Amino acid sequence: MEKIMLKLLKIFAVTIFTLGVLSSGAFAANKKQSITLSEEQRASLQKINTFINSFQTLRGDFVQISDKGQSVKGVLMLSKPGKIRFDYAPPSPLLIVSDGKWLTIKNKVKERGDQVPLRSTPLRLIVAPSIDLFAETTVLSVEEADGLTSVALADKKDALGGHIVLVYDNIQDTLQQWIIVDGKGRRTTVQFANLEKDVQLNQKLFLETIKRKEKLP
Repeated sequence: MEKIMLKLLKIFAVTIFTLGVLSSGAFAANKKQSITLSEEQRASLQKINTFINSFQTLRGDFVQISDKGQSVKGVLMLSKPGKIRFDYAPPSPLLIVSDGKWLTIKNKVKERGDQVPLRSTPLRLIVAPSIDLFAETTVLSVEEADGLTSVALADKKDALGGHIVLVYDNIQDTLQQWIIVDGKGRRTTVQFANLEKDVQLNQKLFLETIKRKEKLP
């Protein structure tokens, strides 16, 4: 079971890491075409945009699910601008942390890992001090079903073909999950529960060091 969990976490880490490495320094425009939004779709997207801009800090539980259905749990902590921490539950040794500039993917046992610029990953859309999804993303779809709004967005600065799907619970008025899809269609789903906005967070939680020869450019 532990090996399966580690494999799952590494898939997520590699997805984020690969997108970051390949996008770094190559911010070409995303060639995907935005759909024409109806008034109802614009209102739905605006609600999600408003939610993302409505907090400075966020804390909650998450369940991460691979495209094969394997899952692991953990705690999410977010502090704008730019800081996020995925604290995976034991026995996983992996940790994903952004200090506002670098996104670190770390094995806590071996004290080793990798770093990529946060700005070159899809997570930048979530941890920006403020975001305008209409201006900074290509809207691929907006769907409504069972009280949920699902919005697929491609970052205009990503030339690799990946995108992120945000699922918003209109009844609870909160983000339910996001799905990161890489250019090959591999999906990593992160479901949220017990999200608390504007809580006090120790900023030291977003500082991590790793043993490596050099940072990526």
